[in-house]
Amino acid sequence: MIARMSAAQPYRLSIETASTPVQAMRNGTLLAESADTLVMHETGLQSFHYFPRGAVQDGLLTASDRRTFCPFKGTASYWHLNGPDGLAENAAFSYETPFPEVDEIAGHIAFMDDVLDQPLCLAAADTDLSGPLVDWLLREAWMYKTPGELTEQFGRQLVAMGMPLWRLGVGIWTLHPQLAGRNYHWLRDGDGVVEGSTPHGMLLTPAYLNSPVRQVSEGLGGVRQRLNQPGKSEFQFPVMEDLRARGGTDYVAMPLPFSDGQINTLTLTSDHPDGFSTADLGAVFQCVFGLSRFYETMSLHQNTRTLLTTYLGLRSGTRVLNGQTQRGQGEEIRAAILFCDLRNSTQLAAAMPRRDYLDLLNNYFEIVADPILSRWGEVLKFIGDAVLAIFPVEGDPRAACALARDAAQEIVARLAETEGPALRCAIGVHVGEVTFGNVGAPERLDFTVIGSAANLAARLSEQCKVLDEALLFSGAVQNALPDDMTTLGRHDLHNIADGTEIFKIPA
Repeated sequence: MIARMSAAQPYRLSIETASTPVQAMRNGTLLAESADTLVMHETGLQSFHYFPRGAVQDGLLTASDRRTFCPFKGTASYWHLNGPDGLAENAAFSYETPFPEVDEIAGHIAFMDDVLDQPLCLAAADTDLSGPLVDWLLREAWMYKTPGELTEQFGRQLVAMGMPLWRLGVGIWTLHPQLAGRNYHWLRDGDGVVEGSTPHGMLLTPAYLNSPVRQVSEGLGGVRQRLNQPGKSEFQFPVMEDLRARGGTDYVAMPLPFSDGQINTLTLTSDHPDGFSTADLGAVFQCVFGLSRFYETMSLHQNTRTLLTTYLGLRSGTRVLNGQTQRGQGEEIRAAILFCDLRNSTQLAAAMPRRDYLDLLNNYFEIVADPILSRWGEVLKFIGDAVLAIFPVEGDPRAACALARDAAQEIVARLAETEGPALRCAIGVHVGEVTFGNVGAPERLDFTVIGSAANLAARLSEQCKVLDEALLFSGAVQNALPDDMTTLGRHDLHNIADGTEIFKIPA
C-alpha cells in the first residue's frame, strides 16, 4: 500500500444553494420551483440546478430505463417528462445513491436544458484541463508501440503523480476469428503487464454476463464500488469479491470509447484505506478520451494484421502490410506446391442438410490446414472444397518437399480417422517456379501464386481420382526425395502438353 498523495491538478466538485428561488418551466407550465435548489459545479462541465424531489410537480416524471455513470457522482437515473405537450424522453436525471463527496444531491432532480423554456445550466467551471497526466499523454504516450506497453506506462505515471493505484486493467474488443477481445492488467508491485484474451464462447458464460465489463461495454454505464464498505454495495460482481479478498478498497470501471462507437473498458483498483479521491479520478477522466485514441490506433494495426493473416496467410499478409499492394506486383519464387481436393463433395452436399455440410467442410479445412501451418507452410486459398498451399524453397528444395510430403501424409491419415461421413482427399504435390503476388481487377485483388507449376499440382490432384489414389507427386518432387517414392508411369494430364511421370509413396 502506498501513502496518500494529492493530484497536482485537482478535479473539483462543489455544491452550493442557489442564491434566489429557481423555477423550471416548459411551454409555460411550471415543472418545479424551490428556494432550496442546489447548484453543483464540476470541472469542465456545466453547472446543473438540482431541485428537491418535493419541489417537482406531481405526476410529471416517469422512471426511464436509461442509466449513466460518473466516476465522481455515481450512477445517474433518468426520467421521462409527461408534460401537457406530450412525452419528453430522458428529460431529467437524479443520483439516488450518490458517492459521499456529493451526497447532498441524493434524490434531487435536475432537468436537461433543452426541455426548458429558459436554460438553467451555468457556464462550465475550471475549463483548464492541463496537468501532469495530460502533459504525459501529449508528449510521451505516442511513443509506445503496443497496448501492453501503454498500459504499463500509464499505470506507472498514475502512481508517480500520487494516485493510490494498485491494479490497472484495459479490455479491448477485437476482430479475430477466435477471440472477442484482449485484456491487459498491470499491478503496481508486479512484473510488467499480464496479457489475456476472451474467446468468443466466453461471452455466454456467467463470468462475463455477471461482470463490470459487460455493464460498461453494453452502454449500461460505468461502475464504482468501495470494496471496504460492504454495507454500501450498489454492485455485486464476483470480481469485486476477489479484489476485496486481495486487499482492494476501491474499484472503478469506466468506458474507454473508440471513434466508431465501440465501448471498451478501463478499470482501476486502489488498496488505500480511503480509496480514490475525486482529484484522482478527475485526472484519469481528463485524459481518457485522448488515451482511447492511442489504444484505438494500436487496435486497428493489430486487427489489420490479424485479418490479413487470417484471410491471406502469414507471408501474403505481411507482404500486403509492407506495401506490396499494386496489381501485377510480385516476385518469382520456388516452392513446393500442395493442392488438396475433397472427393465426393457433390454427393455429400446433396445428401446432407446445408448447415451440416458447412460444418463438415469447416472440419475438413481445419484437418487440411493444421498440418500445413504447423510446418510453416502457407495456405493461400480455399477454392470451393479445395486447398492451395505452398512451402517456399530456401536453397535446397529437399526441405520444402519433405515438409509438403509430411503434411500431405498427415492430412490423409487424419481424414481417415474422422467420425461421421467418410472423408477422402486427392492431393497433388509439385515443386517449381511460380509468381507470388497480386492479380485481379484494379479494385479487387488476390494475393496468390500463378504459373504452370501451380497448374501441375492441381492436375496431379485430379489424377488421384482417376488412379484411385489419395496422394500423388511429380517427378520434380521425386528427384528431391528419391528414396521415398515409386513410379506409376507416365500419364496424360489435362492441359499439360507432354505425358507426365507420376509417383506415389508405397503402402
